[in-house]
Amino acid sequence: MKIMVETSAHHVHVTRETLDVLYGKGHQLTNKKDLSQPGQFACTEKVTVVGPRGEMTMSILGPERPDDQVEVSLTDARKLGIAAPIKESGDVAGTPGCILRGPEGEVEIAQGVIAAQRHVHLDPKTAEEFGLKDKEIVSVKVGEGTGRATVFGDVVIRVSPKYAPAMHIDTDESNAAGLGGTVDGEIIK
Repeated sequence: MKIMVETSAHHVHVTRETLDVLYGKGHQLTNKKDLSQPGQFACTEKVTVVGPRGEMTMSILGPERPDDQVEVSLTDARKLGIAAPIKESGDVAGTPGCILRGPEGEVEIAQGVIAAQRHVHLDPKTAEEFGLKDKEIVSVKVGEGTGRATVFGDVVIRVSPKYAPAMHIDTDESNAAGLGGTVDGEIIK
């Protein structure tokens, strides 16, 4: 079961209300580059994420979301001084917050900072072909021939008709495995 593995750098998802404060009422996100997941895109807009010990500039990913979310690696979290839990993207309940600063204003979010759990996106047809179900936990082998071949455990399968097949890991995980760019991985049940 081969799967494309992509490195997901730190980024921010914002609500309509937060975007209005950061960039001005009615501002529309500007698509800089389409991402592998249908309808998702990197934006030209950036924000400064401010934590107790530091700050970092991050890109916004579109489209707007129902909840603000800041996805960081654990290294990024340490730089910011935020104890970011490892959680599935979209699950922000009970997570720490931070300040988001844009060119027109700033917003203090009460929750939303996470280190995203490594995951595989699958559409229902591919999930059925692979014999995998939503929320199933698997391992994925990457980096053969790099001198740093790695098997990532605790990889959650996420199935939706909105998804295209791809695994997402953060920059810490990618660097640990010596990966450069998009690579192929092998799902191990």
